[in-house]
Amino acid sequence: MKLFLVRHGDPNYADDCLTPLGHLQARAAAERLAGEGIEKIYSSSCGRAVETAEYTARALGIPEVEQLDFMREISWGARYGEELYSHGHPWDVSDKMAAENRDFMDPDWRDGEYFANNYIMDHYDSMIPCIDALLAGLGVVREGLYYRVKNCPYTAVALFSHGGSSSVLLSRVFNLPLPFVTSAICPECTAITVVTFAEGKETTVAPRFEIMNDARHIRGISEKNVFGR
Repeated sequence: MKLFLVRHGDPNYADDCLTPLGHLQARAAAERLAGEGIEKIYSSSCGRAVETAEYTARALGIPEVEQLDFMREISWGARYGEELYSHGHPWDVSDKMAAENRDFMDPDWRDGEYFANNYIMDHYDSMIPCIDALLAGLGVVREGLYYRVKNCPYTAVALFSHGGSSSVLLSRVFNLPLPFVTSAICPECTAITVVTFAEGKETTVAPRFEIMNDARHIRGISEKNVFGR
């Protein structure tokens, strides 16, 4: 089974919808995904993700986008006490860790100064069982660190969400520290990442990246296309 992760288009965060530019990006993403054999579409229940997903659903003739509350964008900040660096923003924290020459692969990353007091971890921990349940329903069952893949109802599934929530999913699926994922992947609007789970083997299997953070379909699309300047 292939899992296509797609970030939403250019957002109007205040109204939780797409900007005119975001609509152009979403349409381009739908054209890019049209030949990938996607049979099921999920989306975060945030408006900007749903609007992006609907372009692909219409292009593929899929009647419904199934909304997932647990894939809404995560938030961050100090649980208590002193404020965190950049309010605990995961990409800013990754840049800070790199500047300080810290190890993104530290197995104790959760206990470090940027995460132990960051309520991003509340989102992280609540999402993990939901991610496992979603994949299990798709025939990708977690056993220990890896997956047993059998009787998948679909050959390809798309999930439209956000930079933060998709980073948590990738952290779980690949057993990677979250600061490594946010340092390695900073998705552009409608960027596509494809994860493959090999089906039919008798043992558990490790997932594989097929494509990471591909945004070539929006090259040349800018506000000039929106306003005609």
